[in-house]
Amino acid sequence: RSPVRVLCGSNWSLVLQGQWMLEFYAPWCPACQQLEETWESFAKDSQRLGITVGKVDVTQEPGLSGRFFVTTLPTIYHANDGVFRRYRGSRTLEDLQGYILERKWEAVEPVAGWKSPSSIMMHGMAGLFHLSGWIRQIHNYLTGTLGVHVWVSYGIFILATLMIGLFLGL
Repeated sequence: RSPVRVLCGSNWSLVLQGQWMLEFYAPWCPACQQLEETWESFAKDSQRLGITVGKVDVTQEPGLSGRFFVTTLPTIYHANDGVFRRYRGSRTLEDLQGYILERKWEAVEPVAGWKSPSSIMMHGMAGLFHLSGWIRQIHNYLTGTLGVHVWVSYGIFILATLMIGLFLGL
């Protein structure tokens, strides 16, 4: 059993308490695959370091990747009682451990309040990522299951967007 905590939309708020190192990855990403063994070793040492080590699969949790505004993979964050800092150091086990043991994270500027994953702004961003995933599922259902032509599916979304806009405008 892996010592790495898997986070999802329902339990991500655990990182708001205590000290965490959190990796955002995708199973298909070569750089993420290279980091996997090091990340597991880092997690095995987490009790001695006084932290919790977690990971988020961005392919399964688009809302969380939106909330943390993940644009590159792998992305690593340090969190200490709800204060987030992006880790940009080397991805060796020694450097990850040193980042915690030597408290190097204190020299890194925290993520701005409005961009913090717990802010209202990023809550909205998570909602947009969920919406895009939902739209993709509907499109796949229309084209794959029902056999609707791709352009007809696009037309349906265009009409739906116009109708929603007209309705909201009224």
